[in-house]
This record gives sequence, C-alpha cells and structure tokens, in this order.
Amino acid sequence: MDTLFGMIPSVLMIVSPILITAAGGMICERSGVVNIALEGLMGIGAFAAASAHVIMETTVPGSIWIGLLIGALCGTVFSLIHAFASISLNADQTVSGTGINLLSSGITIFGAQILFSMDRTAPFQRGMAPGLFGIYPTALIALVVILAVWVIMYKLPFGLRLRACGENPGAAASVGIKVKRIRYIAVLASGFLAGLAGGCLVFTQTIQYTSNTINGAGYIALAAVSFGRWRPIGITGSSLLFGSAVAFSIYVVNIPFLRNLLPSEFFSLLPYVITLLALVVFSGKNYAPLASGKPYEKSGS
Repeated sequence: MDTLFGMIPSVLMIVSPILITAAGGMICERSGVVNIALEGLMGIGAFAAASAHVIMETTVPGSIWIGLLIGALCGTVFSLIHAFASISLNADQTVSGTGINLLSSGITIFGAQILFSMDRTAPFQRGMAPGLFGIYPTALIALVVILAVWVIMYKLPFGLRLRACGENPGAAASVGIKVKRIRYIAVLASGFLAGLAGGCLVFTQTIQYTSNTINGAGYIALAAVSFGRWRPIGITGSSLLFGSAVAFSIYVVNIPFLRNLLPSEFFSLLPYVITLLALVVFSGKNYAPLASGKPYEKSGS
C-alpha cells in the first residue's frame, strides 16, 4: 500500500506532460487538423528548454521557467511548418506531421553538437524541485492548461467557432468564420503546448536532453486524444490511465512478487500494450470531428 501511495507523485509527474500535449492535440484536431507531430514538437521543446537552462543556470535566476517558455515558443515556431503545409498548401497532414517528427530527431542532435559538442545537451545541475507532498509544479501547470482549454472550448465564442471548423468548415465559412485563420491558431497552440510539455518532461524526469528523452510520450498523448473522445474530461482520464501504466512499469521493481514473476521487459512494454488495447477496445464508434484531417478549400477559389 505504501508503494502505491508512493507512486502518486511519480504518476502525476509522468501524466502532466502527456496531458498538456494531449490538450494541444485535441485543440488542433477539433479545428480539423490532425497533428501527429506532437512527438517531434515535444522533442524540440525539451531540447530548447534544456539548452536554455544549461546556458543560463548559473547566471540567470529562474532559468527553469525561462527555459519552459523558450521550449514552448520553439514548439510554436516548428508547428508553423505543419500549419503552412497542411492549411495553406493543403498537403497530406500525416506526411507533414511525420516530416516534423523526423526533422526533430535530426535538428536536436545537430543543435546539441553545435552547442555542446555531443549528441545530447550537457547535464544541468538541478531540475525542477518537487513541492508539497513531493508533487512537481508541472501537475499544477497541467491542471491550469486543461481547465483553460475547457473554458475556451465550451464557454467562449472562439471555442464554438473552432469546433465548427472541425465539423463543417464550409458551413462555418458561410457565416463569416475565417476557417484557415482558426486552424492556424489551433495548430500553433498545439505546438506551444507540446513544446511546454517537452520542457516539463525534461526538467522532471531527466537531467539532460537526449534522443530518447521523449520516448513515445507524444504518441501516447495522441492516443489519449482519440481514447478521450476529443473532450477535455476524456483526455484527462486517458492521460491518467496511460501515465499510471508508465509509472507502474517503473515502480514494479519495488514489488518483489511481480518482479520475480515476470521479466522486467514485460513491464516496460506494458504502457504501450495498454495504449493499443484501449484504442482497439473503444474504437467501435468514431467520435472524431467530421472534418478532421480533411483540407479546406474555400468555395470558388
């Protein structure tokens, strides 16, 4: 029982970046643009945040928070590539997202070589310090993000317009909604949140950025959007489920019975197996926005 209670801070630490990224992915898809580049955007954000923190750590107070902002902004800038390709050029959104994921892998290693003369960032002396009950501030960031997204999506006129663009962009345009502008904002918002999440991850779970830092968290967040049925409460629950599975795979070494019963590799696979099973079991009905993944072309253009 003590082990289970001891897992709570770790669960929240792991869940927070997944939930923040999933919130961005949900915004993007509700506008009609599929963003499978979340993994790459998290990597860009994590690299930028870690690099900024390493450079400023000994000279600038609050370098962690500055690093988080820089990571979020870098995620926004790189998401502009996806926005331009998929919205302005009507390119295949899956291909565009895949390209950013591949670009992220290369450009972060290249940047690390330029800045630190190795294929990773230099280790930082301190990461984000846990707060009350050992819970990291990233959990509060995730809570604020998901509440803000809920308010924007369901309590503000902008949220109604965004959802209209994802369901029927032609009808939305007929009443004066700038569909492409809304979609641009949604894609950039998803990049901002994915970059922020990457920074949250690197400052709580590692001491430096490497090519394995994100380790599929962006893809898990993408699955959380689908499993959560594109709703804030749904993606919160699915992020908790998947994050708990990741935390359990780490903590299982502290449970002698399970550790001796099965090899450790089995538990390392568990989060991804649960993700796949959840998607298979609950994929009977499609809750996705009707226009998700479909390019929008203005009538008469």
